[in-house]
Amino acid sequence: MLYSKTTPEQKRLRFRELLASGTIQQFPGAFNPLSARLIEEKGFAGVYISGAVLANDLGLPDIGLTTLTEVATRAGQIARMTDLPAIVDADTGFGEPMNVARTVQEIENAGLAGLHIEDQFNPKRCGHLDGKNVVDLETATKRIRAAADARRDPNFLIMARTDIRATDGLAAAQDRAKALVDAGADAIFPEAMATLDEFQAIRDAVHVPILANMTEFGKSDLFTVDQLASVGVNMVIYPVTLLRSAMGAAERTLDSIKAEGTQEAQVGSMLTRARLYDLVDYEAYNRFDTGVFNFQVPGKH
Repeated sequence: MLYSKTTPEQKRLRFRELLASGTIQQFPGAFNPLSARLIEEKGFAGVYISGAVLANDLGLPDIGLTTLTEVATRAGQIARMTDLPAIVDADTGFGEPMNVARTVQEIENAGLAGLHIEDQFNPKRCGHLDGKNVVDLETATKRIRAAADARRDPNFLIMARTDIRATDGLAAAQDRAKALVDAGADAIFPEAMATLDEFQAIRDAVHVPILANMTEFGKSDLFTVDQLASVGVNMVIYPVTLLRSAMGAAERTLDSIKAEGTQEAQVGSMLTRARLYDLVDYEAYNRFDTGVFNFQVPGKH
């Protein structure tokens, strides 16, 4: 009932244990708090909160228009709904090194298990679009050093994302990853790797956990979790998958209403009332105070 009973500190420790387990961890992307609860129910290891999803949910493109306050608030709303560790996309850190430091502490305060900060210019682009620009090595490492120095919980994970593969090639991505680890990154997110061999090259370059981004319609093939595990990937995210799925279903339903004058044809594919009530745990609220919550939970239909 209400929010998670697992503390942020416990979630962060659990996240560290997962990354050290020697097995690959799957983190689907939540687009709202209820979807985070569904991710947990389906048995996944954790929740990812995409910057693109947070922007798109506001009707904005993923070009750095969201603010730290918007990201921290929404990420906190999502993270508190699940016992799973949640990590969030913090874009470029929302400014210079001091801004990055504040970003880390605000995200810590919001109850997240970690974040990643990238080495693009601001305004940024989606990692799987062309025309990206990457900051110089000094700027990139200063961001990560500031982030690592600012955290108060040593288990809060600082992940560095690098987009340099798209602009300077794979060897540059290997070198950048090494430098980011030296600056204090606990994990590396090499964006827009084209092949499994490229993930392997990053794995060979650093000793920390690495992340694979399996986003649809991007630069990478949609490799299976077993394929990614075979080249040493520790964590895989599906950042926009649930939002795209939900919005696709919403569009089909609206088309049906417009064309047929009713949603009847789409009802069979909808979440039932009973299942929705189950996800939001109406029964627990009913038990808590029947004087206030005195409704009847519907049957399984």
